[in-house]
Amino acid sequence: MNYRHAPANVGKRRGFTLVELLVVVALAGVLAALAAPAMSSATRGYRLAGDARTLAHTVSLAKMRAAAAFTRVRLRADTGARTFSVEEWNGSAWVVHGGSQGLSQGIAFGFGGLVSAPPNTQTTIALSSACLDDAVPPAPIAGTACIVYNSRGVPINSSGAPAGGNGLYLTDGVAVYATMVAATGLSTLWWTPYATPPRWLKVQ
Repeated sequence: MNYRHAPANVGKRRGFTLVELLVVVALAGVLAALAAPAMSSATRGYRLAGDARTLAHTVSLAKMRAAAAFTRVRLRADTGARTFSVEEWNGSAWVVHGGSQGLSQGIAFGFGGLVSAPPNTQTTIALSSACLDDAVPPAPIAGTACIVYNSRGVPINSSGAPAGGNGLYLTDGVAVYATMVAATGLSTLWWTPYATPPRWLKVQ
C-alpha cells in the first residue's frame, strides 16, 4: 500500500515579517532622499535651458517680423513680472504681437554676481537698455529691457542708430544664459556656471 505524504512545509509558507517590511521602507526612503536633490537640480537646469532657448528664438522672431512687416519691432523683457513679448510699432504706439510668455518657476532675468559678459559682446555686463513708452518724447519704462529692430532687421538704439552690445540674461541662481545681439543683427546664446571669472560657452 502506497502512502503519499504531504511536503513538510505545506501550510507553513510565510510572507515578509513586519521588521523586513520596515527595513525595505526605510531603505527606499533613504534612496529617495539621496536622489531628490539631484533630481531637483536637474529639473531646474532643464527649465533654465528651455527658457533661454525660447527667449533666444523669440529674439530671432522679432528680427524677422521687423523685416517682414517693414516696421520697428522689439523684444520687451519685463524683469519684475518675469515675462517677455514681441511688440510692433503701429505708427503711434507699441502693440503686443502674439501675447507674452512667462519664465519658469525659479528663473529670473539677470546675471547675479557675474562681472564680465560673453567675449566680444559687451564691454560691461548689463541687460539691454530699458524700453521706451509711447509718450512724446518717449521715456524709459522702469523694470524693462528691450532689443529693438528697425525695418531692415538691424538692432537700433533710442536714436535709431545701429546698436550692438544688446544682452538678455537668465539665471536660476546656479548658472546663467545670455542671449546677445550684435550691431549686425547676429544673435548668439551663451552659458556659464557661476564662477570667477565666468566660463562662457557659446551654445547656439
